[in-house]
Amino acid sequence: MSKISEGSKICIIGAGAVGATCAFAIAMKQLCSELVLIDVNQEKAHGEALDISHGLPFLGQMDIHAGGYEEVKGADIIVITAGIPRKPGETRIDLAKKNVNLAHKITDSIMEHYDGGVIMVVSNPCDVVTYMVTKWTGLPTSRVIGAGTNLDSARFRWLLASKLNVDVRNVHGYILGEHGETQFPAWSRTHVAGVPVEEYARSIGAPLTDEDKAELAERTKSAGAEIIKLKGATFNGVAVSVATLSESILMDSHTIRTAATMLNGEYGMNDVVLNVPIMIGAGGVEKIVEMELREDEKEAMTASYNNIHNAIETVKDL
Repeated sequence: MSKISEGSKICIIGAGAVGATCAFAIAMKQLCSELVLIDVNQEKAHGEALDISHGLPFLGQMDIHAGGYEEVKGADIIVITAGIPRKPGETRIDLAKKNVNLAHKITDSIMEHYDGGVIMVVSNPCDVVTYMVTKWTGLPTSRVIGAGTNLDSARFRWLLASKLNVDVRNVHGYILGEHGETQFPAWSRTHVAGVPVEEYARSIGAPLTDEDKAELAERTKSAGAEIIKLKGATFNGVAVSVATLSESILMDSHTIRTAATMLNGEYGMNDVVLNVPIMIGAGGVEKIVEMELREDEKEAMTASYNNIHNAIETVKDL
């Protein structure tokens, strides 16, 4: 087994489409030696664990099984995916009251057995749930992370790479703020192989107009809703995102990703969870990377702050 896998443990709370696909992605990458699926539907969790386990002869040795919350003990990463899925036309904030109650019960169950590890929130509305889990656990803010716009940033990069006809691995950009309606691309920090994106686009004779930028931002924001409309749910991209974040934690790789974390003065904001570039390692959020933003981007960040703050106010007593 690889060095990353030896002795490491991941627990996934929720064995629905998102949780099971996250487990599959983690198994495919052989990220840990023990992978546990926890769900109120124990038969479903057991079935998913068996299904993935039957592919291990082609992958490598892992202990994949279903279990209860007592399995949280000794986990390096605890991934919360359980939640009521978003319906077509429903915003992430619409989900807040329904999913926060569930997240509270899950958090209480986790903390009965918690002895360390990073808690990763995937359940929507991700920013609100991440904020509440951080408060309920009382853990250092670095130990709770929301998957948030890690996937939105990947969607943005993919859309931009497609438009510019360039390898997506050479495109770098960040979707900041809320994981939802007020999210925005930091165009001032978007580049292709180190070249500012506007300069690169001009160099290939395909300059990006304001209309192009607005369309790309909107397509990024609506990508999840489009997939839900087409196939009923999103889970494949989410699973790769979760596996990638988990790998950064287990390898202590100090990778910079855009994800949800509690801000305590960064970007001039306090007591709110927003998506910003963060350095991720074994301790979870090792550093919040503060970028100098343009005035219009600062205004967009403030809009996200207001939206999430208002949503938190509606659920903070649940």
